[in-house]
Amino acid sequence: MGFTMNQDLKLELLKQIDNPRALQRLSIERLEGVARDLRRLIIDTVSRNGGHLAPSLGTVELTLALYSVFDPAYDKIVWDVGHQAYSHKILTGRRDNFHTLRTKGGITGFPNRSESPCDAFGVGHASTSISAALGMAAIRDIKHESYSVVAIIGDGALTGGEAFEGLNNAGDMKKNIIVILNDNEMSIDKNVGALSEYLSKIKVTPQFARAKKDMEELIKSIPHIGDQVWKTAGIIKDGVNKAITPGGIFEELGFDYIGPLDGHDIAGLQQVFRQTLQMEGPILIHVRTTKGQGFLPAEMHPERFHGVGIFDPVSGEVTKHEGGAPSYTKVFSDTLIEIAKENKDVVAITAAMPSGTGLKAFGDVYPDRIFDVGIAEEHAVTMAAGMAAAGAKPVVALYSTFAQRAYDQWVHDVCLQNLPVVLCLDRGGLVGADGATHHGVFDYSYLRHIPNMVVMAPKDEN
Repeated sequence: MGFTMNQDLKLELLKQIDNPRALQRLSIERLEGVARDLRRLIIDTVSRNGGHLAPSLGTVELTLALYSVFDPAYDKIVWDVGHQAYSHKILTGRRDNFHTLRTKGGITGFPNRSESPCDAFGVGHASTSISAALGMAAIRDIKHESYSVVAIIGDGALTGGEAFEGLNNAGDMKKNIIVILNDNEMSIDKNVGALSEYLSKIKVTPQFARAKKDMEELIKSIPHIGDQVWKTAGIIKDGVNKAITPGGIFEELGFDYIGPLDGHDIAGLQQVFRQTLQMEGPILIHVRTTKGQGFLPAEMHPERFHGVGIFDPVSGEVTKHEGGAPSYTKVFSDTLIEIAKENKDVVAITAAMPSGTGLKAFGDVYPDRIFDVGIAEEHAVTMAAGMAAAGAKPVVALYSTFAQRAYDQWVHDVCLQNLPVVLCLDRGGLVGADGATHHGVFDYSYLRHIPNMVVMAPKDEN
């Protein structure tokens, strides 16, 4: 089915942006006007085509602030997963084609290197941005180039183990890299409000850096005891700082932490972004955003509008298709609940996808027997192996494309020990609008040859 852009959308300010560099010349008032236009276009298009609405509405101001300081055609901007990157797509040459989002022959739902030179890295699976960005920064320095490298990662993707591996390595390598943590759902640290934001802005000013260095030199110049006094002062300062501001875990990993900041304050974000250009080493900027910002139904029900089908752009009411056979996901969900009634050893594990895999209903019935481990498929599988070794009958429900991430765990932790773990793969085969990163087409090939693995596929819902 083809779609055309709603001609009633004026988008007067947005239509003047043919290159992201144009954002650098706009006042805050005009950038806020562009933000309103971006939201109108995103809501109108996703209401017709489906897509990831709430995450992208939450990053409109963040994207505008970022691209009014950095240049995505020169700097390397890596969007983790890509759920939140619709504004990025629109501002980097795809505005007039945005109405083709997720349609045959149209633009893809995720950043794609073959689609635009501004898509620095292809994504679709979570938690990869920091590792990819660090690789870019390493090669930049080898080649003596000067572009900035920025990774934008959501708090959900930060639950993935690869994200922590990337953070750990980046802090050790001390490369100039900026990680923006888009915190739109879970509180990673207590937000202490205006004081924290004020302290964060002070921290990135050149005056602060110079004052800190001058103070260090002064104290260290004290004969005999200077070094020890500075060391002791540093311990006290760190303790006080971590007591009143969040981000201690990132600083322990070697990052300069800034935040939390208001992710919808364009001027405030611009100020911080500009100052980070003068800083050295890895920096983590923590911004707080509202998922679904600017569209009340999505703000009230962000999970429902994370990935949504066709809906009414005024009321937010999702179009329902009546009749037809139940989905395989629904049949799996109902069946697992029935099996669990008969077998008390059955438990269920999901990797941040209780709704998508059908396990939400199981959790409603058996809240003590469901385990959502976050975006951590490797951990989910080995945890299931541990459960099986302790006498349980674990069922791990994953999208086929995400199960690829736990291949070694299936070989080493489950099958070599011949443990009774059941893997239920959802979204097998081609999955249409989400595209190549989400196709579940490799499961037969990477599962059938593993010893002690039995692979079965139902011929129908019965």
